[in-house]
Amino acid sequence: MGIPPPGMGSSADIDRLNNYRQALWQTEMRDGTVNPHVDFLYSFCIYNFHVYDASKHNKGEPKLTDVTTLTSAALQSRVELILSKAGFNAPQGAAIARTIVAGERDACKSHGIYRIEGVLRTVKAGKVRPDAVPELEHRADSAIVRVDARSGFSNTAFELGVPALAEQARRFGIAALAINDCTHFAALWPEVEALTERGLAAFAMCPSYSTVAPAGGTAPLLGTNPFAFGWPRLDNPPYVFDFATSVAARGEIELHRRAGKPLPEGWAIDTDGQPTTDPEAALAGAMLPFGGHKGSAIGTMIELLAGVMIGDFTSREALDYLGSTAFAPRHGELIVAFSPEAFAAGRPGNPLARAEMLFEAIVGQGARLPSQRRFAARARAEKDGIPLTSEELRQLDRLEELGLDAVI
Repeated sequence: MGIPPPGMGSSADIDRLNNYRQALWQTEMRDGTVNPHVDFLYSFCIYNFHVYDASKHNKGEPKLTDVTTLTSAALQSRVELILSKAGFNAPQGAAIARTIVAGERDACKSHGIYRIEGVLRTVKAGKVRPDAVPELEHRADSAIVRVDARSGFSNTAFELGVPALAEQARRFGIAALAINDCTHFAALWPEVEALTERGLAAFAMCPSYSTVAPAGGTAPLLGTNPFAFGWPRLDNPPYVFDFATSVAARGEIELHRRAGKPLPEGWAIDTDGQPTTDPEAALAGAMLPFGGHKGSAIGTMIELLAGVMIGDFTSREALDYLGSTAFAPRHGELIVAFSPEAFAAGRPGNPLARAEMLFEAIVGQGARLPSQRRFAARARAEKDGIPLTSEELRQLDRLEELGLDAVI
């Protein structure tokens, strides 16, 4: 299933793009992973089709697609209304909507409005409480902040805990936020960016469900276990990366299956624990960690720190609790914040200024900093609005009208 080049195509090309994105979303929503390259290409192509469209219409040629741009505030209101009608209280709905809108704004399409169905499906199955009110546990003399999500979504719990986390990180130089009993469906970069905005460095991590075999193993045990890091910058967007610890997203394997294409070597094993390039066998078996034993060790570290250590589910336990990967995963989340100034106190130089020298050296070699494409998409959306196709708007209308009845 190919992607047509930007600025060219037909209505059939748009359909292929939508099908490509939909296939990715349908599988990635199950395990919380994301392929940012596909997201960026999809958004970039849609944007260019919209621009190309204007020059072609005057010649009487068929319109390629209808694209409407919304402000972030307008899209936020629409998503909040959908969630409210589905039984979400105001804090839960607003926090989830902010995360979804951020995904659309930054051209992370598989973490945008197409996550709404997965959110609603998890609610309908009774696996998460849309009316949960998280509780903050915070002592002035402790660098550990804890939020009990009360079986709600992690977004609301994080927003409750982040001010205390930032305060304690400035006080002690380092602090940690443990979120328990939460359901998580989103990327982790919103968490670390919330801290870089406060001048802090941070990393965030969480388990998922068991879909990844450990290096040398024969069956699913680890989750895709995302890890994100953010560093504040003086006059630029922060340095941010966010990636799963599996070699590929589950959605990429599904796309190969639909296209009838073999997988690259080293992506997966079958149910007998043998290497496979057959997508069907891979989906029945397990994905592999990136970098072999290195990715396996990092994935295990996340199970220990963001699962065992904070007294919450490991990926195996999360899958046992849910009974299926059709719902957003339930587990805990760990966020650690650092004050660069506190750690550098008494040493020569400003840590943020010194970091800029490193970033300049990286870019000076022709390399790209992570998230640059996402920040470019954000700047475009803030200037021109968030582009949504007519299909996407119809989907929002349907979800608003039907609520939980819109999902199976």
